[in-house]
Amino acid sequence: MRHAKVTHSRVDSNAATPPLCCRSGGVVTMFKPLVLTLAAFAFSTTLAIGHEFWIDPVDFTLDPGANIQADIRVGQDFVGSPYAFIPQNFRLFELARGDIRVAVTGRVGDRPALNQAPLGDGLNVILHVTRDYDVTWKEWDKFTAFLHHKDADWVAAEHEASGAPKVDIIEAYSRYGKSLVAVGDGAGADRRYGLLTEIVALANPYTDDLSQGLPLQVFYDDKPRDTAQIEVFAKTAEGSVTVNTYRTNAEGIATIPVEPGMTYLFDTVVLRRPAGDQIIKDAQWESLWASLTVKIPG
Repeated sequence: MRHAKVTHSRVDSNAATPPLCCRSGGVVTMFKPLVLTLAAFAFSTTLAIGHEFWIDPVDFTLDPGANIQADIRVGQDFVGSPYAFIPQNFRLFELARGDIRVAVTGRVGDRPALNQAPLGDGLNVILHVTRDYDVTWKEWDKFTAFLHHKDADWVAAEHEASGAPKVDIIEAYSRYGKSLVAVGDGAGADRRYGLLTEIVALANPYTDDLSQGLPLQVFYDDKPRDTAQIEVFAKTAEGSVTVNTYRTNAEGIATIPVEPGMTYLFDTVVLRRPAGDQIIKDAQWESLWASLTVKIPG
């Protein structure tokens, strides 16, 4: 795995987006279920240990006729391992352009996980929603450190007030990833695609003027998320990463300063009590992770 130099820092305050202070055939066929199960288990374990989840296109800008290829990654600080195409691990995997949406297809074990023709010239959007996973927090201090990192200290206070044990805390979680890829002229716009939690780019990073920053809007349950923390990972061509945090305004919007040639991962997390249809038995809390990746030309 390639290692990156990571810098965590604060950003200058501004009225619009004040910063915050500082997851065939033959004998081979007989083994496929076991291989699939082991791969799914490894993916689940890494999701629990790792932090961010993101879509990592091989190229963010493509000539017409080229396939879109992208890895699914899990890790920390914008460095993580790629995972194969495993249908049992996702609820949705699509390519979209405007109102047009098609399912991503592949064979179990394919890497990169996405290797498919784009939906024509323009801005293509990759969408990926994982299944539900769970992690058990054995230590209260580690759980509260995670909550503080994700701007959810209220969860610790509510957990304590409820009198629930501070050990073996079961958290269910799922991921909602997007990535923007320019094909040909890259024209078009991102939009809401109905994910439970979602980051929408309000400007096209490949065609619009970003001298004043890239405006993003965060949604949860079809509503803008006000005062939501957005963690921003900015990676140089050499692989060094800088991490900053911002907060959305009353309309769920934050404008993020961006630089040419940099690749960005935007990440935001919702913490809540488990939904009524949550399949993870005995889950006490649930986290919903939204991410968006783009690369600024230049």
